[in-house]
Amino acid sequence: MGARSSKAAAEGRDNAAPSRPVPPGAVILVKSGFYEGLEVSVDREWLVIGRGRSADLVLAEPTISRSHAAVGWDSSGFFVQDLGSTNGTMVNGAKAQRTVLKDQDVIQMGKLTLGVSLPG
Repeated sequence: MGARSSKAAAEGRDNAAPSRPVPPGAVILVKSGFYEGLEVSVDREWLVIGRGRSADLVLAEPTISRSHAAVGWDSSGFFVQDLGSTNGTMVNGAKAQRTVLKDQDVIQMGKLTLGVSLPG
């Protein structure tokens, strides 16, 4: 098993290539906290959000884990997946382990609130 396969397995993802490329236009918007107003394009299949240096989106927020959650893309569409965080991840007020995202969903990680804008 190669390095990419091991990493994908450790992250709970399968190794199958996506059936279609990540569509442009997906954005995560920080709606509250120190980073309020920050917009980040979701331009890859797996975007880790956390306070650790190895996260793709590093946010110095003490109420989130080093690798708190990931926003991803696969054949089911965009999704958010908790990565074993201490405080959990919620989508629209409901605790979420892995949830397919819809346009205008709200993700809560610790004290951070993130808005989701997805292409039509």
